[in-house]
Amino acid sequence: MELRGKNLIVVESPAKAKTINKIVGNSFQVKACIGHIKDLPEDTLGVDIENGFEPQYIIIPGKEKIVNDIRNLAQKAQKVYIATDPDREGEAIAYHLAEEMKIPEEKVSRAIFYEITPQAVKYAIENPTKIDMDKVYSQQARRILDRLVGYSLSPFLWKKIQKGLSAGRVQSVALKMVVEREKEILTFVPEQYWSIRGKFLSENETVTANLHKYKGHLIIERKEKNKFLIKTENEAKKICNDLKNLSYMISKIEKKRKKKNPPEPFRTATLQSQAASQLGFSPKKTMIIAQQLYEGIQIEGIFYGLITYMRTDSVRVAEEAKNWARQIIEKSFGKDFVGKDRETKKIKVSQDAHECIRPTYPDKNPESIKSYLTRDQYLLYKLIWDRFLASQMAPAEIEQTTYIIEDSDRIAQFRITGSVVIFPGFLILYKDEEKEDEVSLPKLEEKTSLKLIEITSEKHTTEPPSRYSEATLVKALEEKGIGRPSTYATILSTIQERGYVKKIKQKLYPTYLGFVVSDLLDKYFPELMDYSFTAKMEEDLDRISSKQIHWREVIQSFYKGFENDLKLALKASIKNKPNDIKTEILCEKCNNPMIIKWSSNKPFLACSGYPNCKNTKNIVLIEDENRVCFNLKHKVKINKKAGTEPAQQRDANPARSGRKQR
Repeated sequence: MELRGKNLIVVESPAKAKTINKIVGNSFQVKACIGHIKDLPEDTLGVDIENGFEPQYIIIPGKEKIVNDIRNLAQKAQKVYIATDPDREGEAIAYHLAEEMKIPEEKVSRAIFYEITPQAVKYAIENPTKIDMDKVYSQQARRILDRLVGYSLSPFLWKKIQKGLSAGRVQSVALKMVVEREKEILTFVPEQYWSIRGKFLSENETVTANLHKYKGHLIIERKEKNKFLIKTENEAKKICNDLKNLSYMISKIEKKRKKKNPPEPFRTATLQSQAASQLGFSPKKTMIIAQQLYEGIQIEGIFYGLITYMRTDSVRVAEEAKNWARQIIEKSFGKDFVGKDRETKKIKVSQDAHECIRPTYPDKNPESIKSYLTRDQYLLYKLIWDRFLASQMAPAEIEQTTYIIEDSDRIAQFRITGSVVIFPGFLILYKDEEKEDEVSLPKLEEKTSLKLIEITSEKHTTEPPSRYSEATLVKALEEKGIGRPSTYATILSTIQERGYVKKIKQKLYPTYLGFVVSDLLDKYFPELMDYSFTAKMEEDLDRISSKQIHWREVIQSFYKGFENDLKLALKASIKNKPNDIKTEILCEKCNNPMIIKWSSNKPFLACSGYPNCKNTKNIVLIEDENRVCFNLKHKVKINKKAGTEPAQQRDANPARSGRKQR
């Protein structure tokens, strides 16, 4: 198909412009606007609260020449296609570009594509649309909300804590999640329990199994709620003695074949999560590299957009992509490995506006273009390629065998389970974090008599919940409906850049400053910091884009309560230290619960019976992490020298409380 006429295409980045220019040829001129061209001013609020929250956008300082160049080119062109990214942010950029071009409305069209391939680009130009004002209003509402919060909370923090601090609408809620998890860890009281294992002999075969039931009761009923049958060493010893002289046999052999379905192709949240866990990439780094792959990589002098649009909450796959993926699978692994169409479950927060994240060129497998990619580009591209092919493959078939060993009176029941992969399916290409149990079982028959030759008990100690990693925090944010895929990378980088959270060995630790800020905001702005309220705000923004509610109504409803909370908070006399944290640790002097308090930026344990009881204890901190975290290390020990240095506090610009400009 030949494209005719001297027309203008405007995109966001120079890399994207180069790739598209190679596709459309000399009939078109392609110009990059380098992200947003307009935004709210940095030195003032930029929102007319008295006039229906009207935003006062200005051309971003430094962008004047780009805007003038685009305006001149647009006025000379026969037709203008604005091909900014296919999301709300891209729609807002398109609207601002159309405003500043100062040309007739009928001369401007919106070109939307989700992959930068010749077929997709040419189809978008042949089938143009108009700017979707509902998406523009949705993005505008988010920008105004974030500005109202950022410009109100930042001065509040300056006044109550220190100059230079800032807070954001969604980022503050993410910080609260990290702080609350740390409090769970701080207050966690470990519990001991015992397990029992028996070693059995049948002729020349031995099998070792765990005690599952004793006198009809489960040994471990619910581990997450600390429901254990054997809680002392004496109980364990008594049960071991009771079981030594019983006669055992394999009472039942359970065999189950189960299918392990392939993973869905990537969407933004799962890509960030897997890139963090498998490659060690931060969400911010993942999105930067994904953007490069999407916009185009030069291969033998030609720019190719190697993946579909990387900001998506959909797992839909185009039929054409399914077909070529299955052809590759059959050629590489055989016909049996080709999967069938499966019904994909709807993601809770999905708008389902785009496709999944997948490769765009079937002939550009990672190995064939490795020399044209940086190491990080190759690793991420291979992850996306393998995941997509795996999503179109057959399920793995696994046979699970369980030996149930009981005595004749059924006082005790031991169990051991082993799994064998009968057909690897997608596992031949892609394995996630889940590992199948590969215990090797001897070949035994039901009713086989067994002799107990050894019985042992083992002590265990319950562990506190794990700290968030960037991957697990992204997953938790998505599950709670907080933020959207395009915002996760910014959320995580912002709370770290502000000095509220520190990443150590891939785990997120709140700093002392993070505790102070989170507790203060949670106390005086309970609605803003409420998880369900924040999720509802995201739903309202979605409703704006689908014409179900007016953007001013959403902002007015939010601002009424927020303004009242702010007035009360500014009048309050505030003690700028973290809240006391209740624990289940008992004071050895008076048996009252201990609480965690703070002094000189250091946490310590104090008796809740004060002033009648003045017992205090310092908290022993984990070595090499004592500057930023306050872990009880599962036990409290007296240590007069233990303490912590205050976390380094970093300035942040409140004007940047909204989503960063691309």
